[in-house]
Formats: sequence, C-alpha cells, structure tokens
Amino acid sequence: MKIKLFIITGASRGMGFCLAKQLLAPGHSLLCISRTSSIELANEAHRRGAQVLQWTSDLSDPQPAAAQICQWLQVQDPSLIDSASLINNAGVIAPLVPLCASDPATLAQALRVGLEAPLVLTAAFLASTRQWSASRKVLNISSGLGRRPMASQSAYCAAKAGMDHFTRCLALDEASEPNGAKVCSLAPGVIDTDMQSQLRSANPTDFPDQDSFMRLKASDQLTSAHDAAARVLAFLQRDDFGSEPVADVRC
Repeated sequence: MKIKLFIITGASRGMGFCLAKQLLAPGHSLLCISRTSSIELANEAHRRGAQVLQWTSDLSDPQPAAAQICQWLQVQDPSLIDSASLINNAGVIAPLVPLCASDPATLAQALRVGLEAPLVLTAAFLASTRQWSASRKVLNISSGLGRRPMASQSAYCAAKAGMDHFTRCLALDEASEPNGAKVCSLAPGVIDTDMQSQLRSANPTDFPDQDSFMRLKASDQLTSAHDAAARVLAFLQRDDFGSEPVADVRC
C-alpha cells in the first residue's frame, strides 16, 4: 500500500493539533513541526497504528526547518508515496495595539512565522519533490483578515494577505510544470482557539473590534477547532482543490 504523506506546521495545539489528530490513520505518514511536541498526539498515533514524527522548531527562523524538510524528503522512496501535502498552519498575532505602539521585534516575529516561514517551507517542499510522480498539494491556512482590514492587526492582516498573494503567484508557477502542485490559500472560518481568547481579552481602547469578537463567542458563532479541521481536510480532498488559489472553506 502506498503512503499518503503530510507535513503540518503548528500541530501541537488548536486547529493544527486537530488536523494532525484527524489524519492519524494507517497508510498516513505525518511530519509535524511546532514549538513543542505533543505527547497526546504521539500516544494517539501509536494507538491507531499511524506514523507520526514531531520536530520542535521556532518558525520565526524557518531556514533550519526547511533544511531538515529537504533532508527528510530526500531519504523517502518516491515509489512508495501516493500523495504528499504540505499544510502551512502555524501563525501568531502580535499584541493588539496600533502599529505606532507596537514592538518592532514582535512585529518581525509575526511576519516571519506567518509569511516568511510558509514561503521558505513551501520552496523546500516543492524543490525536494519536484521529480516525484505522486500528486502534491500545498494548503496555506489563511484568514478573512487577509482580505479585509482591521485596526491593531497590521502584522497579522499583512501576513495573511501576503500568504494569499504568494499562493496566487505559486499557482501560476506550478501550472507550467508537468506535475505541478495544486495550491490553495484557504480561510477556515472563525474558530474557537487561543487566538480568539486573545482578541476578546484585548483592551477595547487599543482594539476597537474587541466587542464584535465578544459577541461572536456569546452568540455561539465560533466553530470548534475539531469541526474546522474536519472542514479543512474535506476541502483538501476535493477533486477541484487548487482550481482557485484563494478560497474560503465556507464557500
């Protein structure tokens, strides 16, 4: 039986953890890259008979992880791979204050994790699998905030907007390749994660939209991380995945 290979960033918590957990199955091989490893994920993989490898890496400096990915992919046997997918899920938000009050170091970290890392890791993944006959996919987890502005969210909005646009460019690159990868930057909807807690607990003076996020929680309009992950994975398996380089899971 051929293997379905998945590389997931930010897999130790939130939706990334749920993505990894739902992909644990015989015939699946997972490489999870996060700041911390998950004992629960390792135990669940053992119980289900799935292969999972967890690397701890700070993606604010993505080059070491990219080099590791290249080395790891080079020792895989392409004849045993049915498909290979990279899911760029990791992201951080800088403190919720106007740009003029932001710390340059935290802004730089948010952009490196949210935009530089997906670019660098995608380049490594595609270069290392260029000669493979297996189907290849790149799924970038974007956000509605990459498509509409929000006060005190400059770094996060810029990172997601950049992710959307680099995916559009990447789709053009891959369309000219004999076995080009299918790529999509996907907004997963509004999810009940730690990020939402940060948004709700922000100072409304600095973050004018704080009340709207409070109302989303109060009116039960947030999708659970489990359900969001299931929708994202269903989208990844669609026959028309990649037909639109920028999409929303709700469409």
